[in-house]
Amino acid sequence: KPAFKTAVKAEDFLEADPYWDQSTVPLNTYKNKSPFTGKVVSTKRIVGPKATGETCHIIIDHEGEFPYWEGQSWGVIPPGTREKDGKPHSVRLYSIASSRYGDDMTGKTGSLCVRRATYWCPELQAEDPAKKGICSNFLCDTTPGSEITMTGPTGKVMLLPEEDPATDYIMVATGTGIAPYRGFIRRLFVEETPAAAAYKGEAWLFLGVANSDALLYDDEWQSVLEKYPDNFRLDYALSREQQNKDGGKMYIQDKVEEYADEIFSKLDNGAHIYFCGLKGMMPGIQEMLKGVAESKGLDYDAWLKGLKSKKQWHVEVY
Repeated sequence: KPAFKTAVKAEDFLEADPYWDQSTVPLNTYKNKSPFTGKVVSTKRIVGPKATGETCHIIIDHEGEFPYWEGQSWGVIPPGTREKDGKPHSVRLYSIASSRYGDDMTGKTGSLCVRRATYWCPELQAEDPAKKGICSNFLCDTTPGSEITMTGPTGKVMLLPEEDPATDYIMVATGTGIAPYRGFIRRLFVEETPAAAAYKGEAWLFLGVANSDALLYDDEWQSVLEKYPDNFRLDYALSREQQNKDGGKMYIQDKVEEYADEIFSKLDNGAHIYFCGLKGMMPGIQEMLKGVAESKGLDYDAWLKGLKSKKQWHVEVY
């Protein structure tokens, strides 16, 4: 039976006491040896025709047996065995793209944002199906009722520190790295949670994708922007449609750099900054931040060490 039947008045039944206390965050409830079986509620392509690649939003029913918090990941073990040695596939981690209450707000579903991994063979001038990503293709091909073998939840790196409701959050994503921030933004602005009622800070989202068709969840961000213009900000870096200040492609670090002064001063005042996406995003970002720090007469390594020691720096890349 679908998880969408339950009507809920407010989203307050999955909260710690007090709601910001992280001592009870669920961790590794299900392990490789005794995984959980989730059932797909829906799988939907969420990018336009000119997007680079195919990205899907997959809602999974966990019957309330697999709780998690925003910023955590679920592990997925794709079906079948490895070609090279006949062993089961290893687990793949995906950041959860919904709040702990799920898209239907019943507390019984969770969502993933997955890009289908394909391999373009330069010799064949075509995609080589033998080299496509096993797990991402399995997930994007699921249909309602498909079973998914899952582990987790894992991770405490990307959790929101909610004790001070005036904390500013700076969220930097490339592609499907948007997932954890969708959970954050739904929690802070869309749901009737204690966190949302208390929040007085500014949540600033930077998303880098190739073009407008590749934007993820834009309609959701626009609706939050309309309702909370003083607490939510949104900036896109569209590498194939925009130019940076030097006339080159606009990558995520170029867009963040446009606001460097403001971001550095927010961080000085205790803001938390998050990075999520492909690991190739970090060198360009670090190089840009280092240049800005030096232009301000700061020792970059010491500055970064300071942020890390105050737990203001959160990175989850893959």
